[in-house]
Amino acid sequence: MTSDAVLRDHLLHLLAGGQAHAGPEEVFRDIPEAAMHRGVPGLPYTAWEQLEHLRIAQWDILEFVRDPRHVSPDWPAGYWRASEAGMGRAEWDASLEAFRADLEAVKALVRDTAVDLTAPLPHAPTYTILREVLLVADHNAHHLGQIIVLRRLLDCWPPAS
Repeated sequence: MTSDAVLRDHLLHLLAGGQAHAGPEEVFRDIPEAAMHRGVPGLPYTAWEQLEHLRIAQWDILEFVRDPRHVSPDWPAGYWRASEAGMGRAEWDASLEAFRADLEAVKALVRDTAVDLTAPLPHAPTYTILREVLLVADHNAHHLGQIIVLRRLLDCWPPAS
């Protein structure tokens, strides 16, 4: 295996989770609808707010890489949506599916050997795709860990299945 292939393989495993940290499939599996919008004392977020933050931030990073004209949302309001108690399973599933689709798009960038992961981005020469992929992995791992803490405190961790 070449160094490039090894790097890509390691990045794909990092994005999927399951090594040093839980991956998104495990973290989001079997979250009860009743727990989606429930907070706990001392934690300033709900599972819904975390999922939406993950979705928006990952989308923003991906679009930053793909579109030189992309404008990021305002910080922090554009990255954090209030927990919306009226949102149910259908809205949760749609948000989760969008998160998954963007994660797969990030993985596709990593898999594409025509993409030089270490080349400067033309529209942002101090950034590389490698930097952005690592940012996605790090950010996702951080917030997935927060969801695990929340689920433990709501007594719905580990997932039932």
